[in-house]
Amino acid sequence: MSENELIEKTEKTFEDIKHIDDRGIEFWYARELMDSLGYKDWRYFSNVIEKAMVACKNSDIGVSEHFVVNNKTIAMPKNATKEIKDFMLSRYACYLIAQNANPRLKAVALAQTYFAVKTRQQQLTEEEYRQLSEDDKRMYNRNLAKEKNSTLFNVAQKSGVTNFGKFNNAGYLGLYNETAAQIHSRKGLKKGQEILDYMGSEELGANIFRITQTEAKLNKSDISDEDVACATHNRVGKAVRKAIEEVGGTMPEDLPTPEKSIKELEKEKKKQKRLNTKNLKRLK
Repeated sequence: MSENELIEKTEKTFEDIKHIDDRGIEFWYARELMDSLGYKDWRYFSNVIEKAMVACKNSDIGVSEHFVVNNKTIAMPKNATKEIKDFMLSRYACYLIAQNANPRLKAVALAQTYFAVKTRQQQLTEEEYRQLSEDDKRMYNRNLAKEKNSTLFNVAQKSGVTNFGKFNNAGYLGLYNETAAQIHSRKGLKKGQEILDYMGSEELGANIFRITQTEAKLNKSDISDEDVACATHNRVGKAVRKAIEEVGGTMPEDLPTPEKSIKELEKEKKKQKRLNTKNLKRLK
């Protein structure tokens, strides 16, 4: 197997076990990751997870935001059941686990490279970002929005939020003077198409600012009530809208809706990557 084929197979392995929750946030199950990394025994793999969690804590990053306990009940003989431990992991958590896993396992070595590259792709410098095309800026900002939304929803949950649709609408009403449904309708989207997938880089940037500032505000406040958390999200949205207005920017609802979704752009990019790989093989 060539190096390019090995890279493609590695990417497919870890992308195939990736899950997307109902909020559009990507995650991996620890037990599925364990199998992909070549571990057979949960006892040994749980030690790796613990080391990764320590590394996360030592980096002053919230462990609970990246390692979410997700215990499961499985069937046993004679109608008995047993609870087994599992985690929902962020991409960053997978990266830390790969770095702390046994490097003698071939799958681990490949995972270290894969998650390191993917994590690095989400951490561009300002100069690197400016040099991106509009499509690449959109894909970068969309991934960033997913990551930041995941953190925000975890913080919101700790602040008493259970109705995330209500919480989301509060932020959108502040920033757009529109609910999520109204934005969806104005953009002419079909059922199942996500609002954030049909935003340009500028509009995504405004939403990322709303998301990160709401998270910061909730973290600093001792909130344990859903209505208060929603009101906070709404106030931050309004503050971002006012800031855009004061600097003479374009209101988010007046920005153009791209013709292609983020998912379409990603498919095109993967197709082009496969084509480039085939052409490279022909040249060899």
